Amino acid sequence: MARTVPHLAHSLYNKTMEENVCTKPEDDWGSFSTGFWVQLFIYSKPFELIDTYFIVARKRPLIFLHYYHHVTVLLFCWHSYASESATGIFFVAMNYTVHAIMYGYFCLMALKMKPKWLNPVYITVAQITQMIVGIAVNLAAAYYKNNSAGTCFVTDDNLLSGSVMYGSYAFLFIKFALDRFLPESMRFGTPNDKPKAAKKID
Repeated sequence: MARTVPHLAHSLYNKTMEENVCTKPEDDWGSFSTGFWVQLFIYSKPFELIDTYFIVARKRPLIFLHYYHHVTVLLFCWHSYASESATGIFFVAMNYTVHAIMYGYFCLMALKMKPKWLNPVYITVAQITQMIVGIAVNLAAAYYKNNSAGTCFVTDDNLLSGSVMYGSYAFLFIKFALDRFLPESMRFGTPNDKPKAAKKID
């Protein structure tokens, strides 16, 4: 996160949005230290499946969102790297940031050092924000690819798969957030009042 976020922030400040989502990676973030940490990010994805192992080993419930997210993001990241997608720096920087927050939270929990103000809802909000920004980045890249005179270094299949992936993530993470953090009485399809007992008829 410390190596990729500053690069992205500098680019967003000094370049147009079109340049940020269309410039060939080797001419921008694909080289030097940022490129190295992007490469490590791609290679780290299979190791995230260790999370799944720990959940299964501890006999905890494994929700669809968990394994769907890990498998599809692994495939998308490898595809993006192989096709040298210009938008990759956005996804890497965001994912590094969210994971730094999430695993930092888990570490504090394990050490029994989590401050009371650190609510897990913050992690979920960060995840949902990541998905919304991911959709926006894909839409921006699609727009410039189809309406710009210059070359936009992102393939159609990468744009399509990225949009489907981030769209489905947004839906699943929002559903997860509502199910976990919204009071049961406020959920859709849940009656506010418990059914009254039927009166006895003599």
